[in-house]
Amino acid sequence: MNPTSNKSDFEDLTTNLKDLAYSYLEKYNPSKQQLKVYLLKKYLTKIKGTKSKKEVSSIIDNIVSNLEKNKILNDEMYSDSKARMFLRRGYSLNKINQSLRSKGVEDRYIKQSINKIKEDQIEPDFVSALKLCKRRRIGPTRPESNRELFYKKDMGILARGGFSFDLSKRVLELDNDEFNKLIKII
Repeated sequence: MNPTSNKSDFEDLTTNLKDLAYSYLEKYNPSKQQLKVYLLKKYLTKIKGTKSKKEVSSIIDNIVSNLEKNKILNDEMYSDSKARMFLRRGYSLNKINQSLRSKGVEDRYIKQSINKIKEDQIEPDFVSALKLCKRRRIGPTRPESNRELFYKKDMGILARGGFSFDLSKRVLELDNDEFNKLIKII
């Protein structure tokens, strides 16, 4: 095998993967892990080179580390922005934690983001549960005649949202007027 042709293949692969990474970063704001998975999938499906998985993953690691050094890719900032966005959507702190873990964000960044939310907000889980009730039209937003019929279903929705039993019970027991006052404050 000619070493010069092998070197050009390596440079071509590196530039192709860099170009893919930059175009992906233009469209989305991914975590490090998401970018690595994306580049590996693109290599396996589109490029289909002769390199082994270890060689390709080391090239991808180099690309990602260069992006981190240049502060183009930052998991701490990604974690903060996603956590705030999830909180606005009505996610509980538990669900935010799980969502960020599934995105491949490190635990220390997740803990920092959740601690920032706890410092900034007063009872973030309660506020998120209210938002979820409003969005899904459950609990206090249901007509009084249907609330007892759908109590278990509403509890299940809140439980799958990551809220504790006590908090779910507290939110579901609010009367409609009190709920509307709290929603206006939020």
